[in-house]
Amino acid sequence: MPDAPSTRHTVEKPDGRGRPLASYGRAVTITYDETLRERFRANLSGHDRRIVTDPTKRHAAVAVVVVDSEVGEDRVDPAPVDDWIAGRPMEAGLDGRMVDVSGGAAFLLCRRASRLTSHAAQWALPGGRLDPGETPVAAALRELDEEVGIRLPDSTVLGMLDDYPTRSGYVITPVVIWGGGKLDPRPAPDEVVAVYRVGLHQLQRDDSPRFISIPESPHPVVQIPLGNDLIHAPTGAVLLQVRWLCLEGRHDPVDELEQPVFAWK
Repeated sequence: MPDAPSTRHTVEKPDGRGRPLASYGRAVTITYDETLRERFRANLSGHDRRIVTDPTKRHAAVAVVVVDSEVGEDRVDPAPVDDWIAGRPMEAGLDGRMVDVSGGAAFLLCRRASRLTSHAAQWALPGGRLDPGETPVAAALRELDEEVGIRLPDSTVLGMLDDYPTRSGYVITPVVIWGGGKLDPRPAPDEVVAVYRVGLHQLQRDDSPRFISIPESPHPVVQIPLGNDLIHAPTGAVLLQVRWLCLEGRHDPVDELEQPVFAWK
């Protein structure tokens, strides 16, 4: 499900003090091994998952696929970013590119195709709406195959994160999947223009997460700095829980973290 482009408001860290987007040192990569797999599995199994039941919203699932990656394999963004960011407001130092983020244990992040009728050229995890009678796990695995060309069995599923209700009428269930190696994504060109391996260590940057306040909601909008862009909810909220729960064992909720107003439709 898609993220939305960046916005500009007062930035706050979790301690509530306003700060500008900070520079950060090169983070240490996380080793892709059985120890990490078991940490993810244990933290997910020990979590009392928050389930959202809302008959007014459609149910969707996204795949958080944990794979291996190499440092430096992403020095050039394969997407035509310059064509997409023309006229888009960007913070100083950001250009919309996803470069220099790979290395060690990573997750797959998609940039949606620009020709789509909704959420074009935006950031997303592989995923989509559940078919009638389909489970979130089955939907996440199916969408992973259809959008990214990766087919994995049920046995690779490590668990599920909290449901996230969106302003656009969905309840998203994130399914965490162990890819078993580096894998070779083959994106469906009608839906995905590029697939990136983003190192999990990037989620632990010391300028992340960011929270901004907006007059339209009492809840803070979450932003996750990745590469040279900002990832908003719902994708940003899911990625924040990957950090907090899967990596750090924190059970903090993310379902009330807000989306920017332009993503409410």
